[in-house]
Amino acid sequence: MHLLFTPNHVQLITACYPPSASLLTSGPDYRPNAQELSRLTYYAANKPGKINKLSSELEKRIKVECRKAHSNNPRSRASLLISLSIFKALATECRRDISLLTPSLLASIGTVLSTFPSDIEVSAKAANLFKAWTTFTDGRLVGVDQTVTKDYLSILERFCRMSRAISSSGDSEFTNRTRLVGLAALTGVVTSEALYSSSTFKTQVSTLVPAVLSSLQEVELSVLEDEQKPLSPYLDEFRTRPVGERRAASIHLHIDGERGPSRTDVSNACLRALSYLFDHSSGGQVAFVIQAAMTSLDEIKGWEKVDHCRWFAGKATEWTQYQFRDAIPTHLIERLKREQDVPTTTAPHIALAAMITTVFTSPTPLVMSTSDVISNLITLVLRRAAINPTDSLLLALTECIGALGTHVYYADQIHDLASELISRLLTADATGLPGRISSDKSRSQALRALIAGLVGLMRTPTRRVDHRQGGETSRLGQGTSSNGQKVADQPARTSYERADGEAHLTNRAKISPETWQDTLNFICDADFPVRTDYANALLVYLESEISTRGEYIDGDGVMRNRPLAVSQVQQAGNMMAVLHGDESTRFLHATYVYLYILATSPVFYDSARTPSSARSTIHEDSAPINVIPATPGASHEAVGDTEGHSSPARSQHARPSLSLPARTRKQSLVRRMISRLPSRITPTSPPLATASDYRNIASILAKIHEHLPIRGLLAGVPFLVALSSVAHVDDSTDPVSLGRVWAIREVISRTWLVLGRTWDCSELTELAERALSSMPAPSYLPTEAVQALGRLTEPEIPVQILPSNQVDGAHGAWSGVDPEAALGLLASSKNILDATGMDSEVLRKRFAAPWTAESALRDSTEPQSNYDPLRRDGISPHLRLAPALMHIENLSLQSLARSTRGVGVTDLRDALEGRSSMSNPALVNKAPSLSTLDHTSTHADGPAKPVRTRSQKSKAVGGPSEVREMLSKLHIGKPANGSNLLRASFPGLQRQEPRKPSTLVPPYKS
Repeated sequence: MHLLFTPNHVQLITACYPPSASLLTSGPDYRPNAQELSRLTYYAANKPGKINKLSSELEKRIKVECRKAHSNNPRSRASLLISLSIFKALATECRRDISLLTPSLLASIGTVLSTFPSDIEVSAKAANLFKAWTTFTDGRLVGVDQTVTKDYLSILERFCRMSRAISSSGDSEFTNRTRLVGLAALTGVVTSEALYSSSTFKTQVSTLVPAVLSSLQEVELSVLEDEQKPLSPYLDEFRTRPVGERRAASIHLHIDGERGPSRTDVSNACLRALSYLFDHSSGGQVAFVIQAAMTSLDEIKGWEKVDHCRWFAGKATEWTQYQFRDAIPTHLIERLKREQDVPTTTAPHIALAAMITTVFTSPTPLVMSTSDVISNLITLVLRRAAINPTDSLLLALTECIGALGTHVYYADQIHDLASELISRLLTADATGLPGRISSDKSRSQALRALIAGLVGLMRTPTRRVDHRQGGETSRLGQGTSSNGQKVADQPARTSYERADGEAHLTNRAKISPETWQDTLNFICDADFPVRTDYANALLVYLESEISTRGEYIDGDGVMRNRPLAVSQVQQAGNMMAVLHGDESTRFLHATYVYLYILATSPVFYDSARTPSSARSTIHEDSAPINVIPATPGASHEAVGDTEGHSSPARSQHARPSLSLPARTRKQSLVRRMISRLPSRITPTSPPLATASDYRNIASILAKIHEHLPIRGLLAGVPFLVALSSVAHVDDSTDPVSLGRVWAIREVISRTWLVLGRTWDCSELTELAERALSSMPAPSYLPTEAVQALGRLTEPEIPVQILPSNQVDGAHGAWSGVDPEAALGLLASSKNILDATGMDSEVLRKRFAAPWTAESALRDSTEPQSNYDPLRRDGISPHLRLAPALMHIENLSLQSLARSTRGVGVTDLRDALEGRSSMSNPALVNKAPSLSTLDHTSTHADGPAKPVRTRSQKSKAVGGPSEVREMLSKLHIGKPANGSNLLRASFPGLQRQEPRKPSTLVPPYKS
């Protein structure tokens, strides 16, 4: 019975409750009266102005009922549960005016949760009401209304506590139920506009993420990996659905008699909440989520579970929208950079590096600036190496660098990344490590780490199988064992061209030889670990990256001619590139120079520091040596010219270049080492190379002849002959030098063996096998060490040269393969003659040509043509070659084979003043006289020299014929022959009928 003068909205609310006597029996659902509830919701939906009164009345009732229920009043508790159901019905039916209910609704939920923190049934009813509000709200009041924001954040914090609650009695079933209620409410938050449209996003995720992540850290990784992506199609599209079509999910408690929730159910709910959070966040919001996750891992010490961290990073990347995924690795790297100066490696360091690698290697594509990423990673490598050379983080960072090649987004990505890495590698070698003073070991570890990252970049994109089987098989030659004997035949493959033969997953640009050539100085680095790691990297480069234009290899590894596979014009072009030196040929020349230095030099240099007296025999008072840049001018000065030919003006007029100082210093160092190379091995100046170095030399030479057979043949055979002349034995040779000579001869013999097999020259193969079988020892070269390519491993211990007196039955009569006999066999090989197009006599002369390190160094630099595009005089070299290739009359070609300078207004002015002969040579028939015309020379190679110029004459006004010729060349006026020089390509379009005068008729006249 209602009291007199009771407001209508109060009567409608009161009518929804069951009678007081039946309140206790209304469970377990505790539903209000259905008919009266429909009347109430109809009243509220049609009178939005009454919603505020209805919500305020319900808030008063809930506060009173909470106070009474807290005093163990069961009727008040039942009435409280019914009030929460009434509030949810109002929120559902008045979804368009949910903002009017928000203040009282959130205040009521906060009161309930603070009064009954451990009552799971009451908390579930409050969570149902909260989830209904998060479904329909637009979140505009959160962050704007101070009271609403405070209540909302308080509710969020309480549900987060429930998400990781632990029962005091140890009841796991009760713990899982409580957590599921809290996670259900949090799922409503991560699918609500109250989170993403609010200015308090950072505050919310800093509370929400730790609650979800801590539960996942407690679950076994196998359980997480077995769970499927727990996304609901409906909830996934909630933001695109209008408010009228949204449905609020209900939270149901456990039914008596059923099995309670397990930890798997809890982890599934956590995955659902976390996946929604990443899926609906923008770029800046993803950054806040990652920061909150890292803060949570700091609090719960989750970094120690590296596998869980890797799983989280991979899933976070997968769940994030495609255009925002770059925020994840970016902030992980920033966290590493903030802690780069920590003296010792910590668990977060290892976990962060593993997470970055997981993100890069996952099948999920990313959109990020790979150049910025690799620059930051290289900086971390150099910094950690300077602090601690044995830092375990270096290995993880090396894997991160190599993982950048997993996804190729544009053709030149790997080339650009390798160029950046090589540039930093050369800088570290030349200037040392940044920061504090580092030791030699720090430098060595930094260089080795960058080299390993470079190998990872080359190997990762192609997903290539390592044919070396982890380094257990020998690299001394394909199909040969360590003692030179044949191993089991491999299955024959289909023949293909090496340039396009391998099946790559990506069509990317290879690393150019010019870029890699700057790193060849590491072949003869002062530190053996750097030398051997670089040798492994060079083998990978020769196998997978270097340009192999015109190199045809059959499936059995034999080089044969292909008359049907390539046209004669293409074959001639390939041979022209090989004979006259393309970038691959120049690369091989430079490689042979450094290999020769490694095999014979008594001193190794380190450009980052002064060589020690124990290693160096070169004094600073030696004669100055001229330096030839990598791309010299048309004229070069001879090696060993004195400093008198240079002048300060040379450097002043030089074109600025970032790489010129380091490259110049490197060239100067190489020339100084070449000038001190011995003519043969003697006890007074023994080479510093170890047996392991000679093994690396043999591996590199074998790889060159296997993958670049033509270029390796023409450039490498003279090198082998020159190296054979160094390995000379006389009466003064001691046992150590004799052992070194035998090691060099074994390298040469194995290379002849590879040449014989590559070109199917059975006579040369038999000659090399006989020489190897007659060695005093089974082998002077150590076996290949197990190498994990692309990873920073423990440095290899070098194997020293075995003296001859320690070999049983050794004698100095073993001379290896006779170079003259080998040259004769190669010059008469049919496969070589067909491939090169030369006759036997010419080929033998080329093989027998004297090879020196100086000449090879000159051949390794790219010559510059006489055509200067800046001066724009002369004829382009491409136009000189065109008439020889085209045997037809081509008038357009004749029009191109002239000066590239055009005719302009200045030339017309000069013609009128009588200066046409000195303005543009295209206007006269005779060549102009050479003159600098007081211009500064564009060439920085030589000093300015006085030149002969024409005598000064008085200006003469141009005659009519000269002016007429100039006007004709400018296509002005009508020529004398009557032809129209402005004739169009389509004459039909040029002819137009003369226009007739038209009479304008106004539109209002008929």
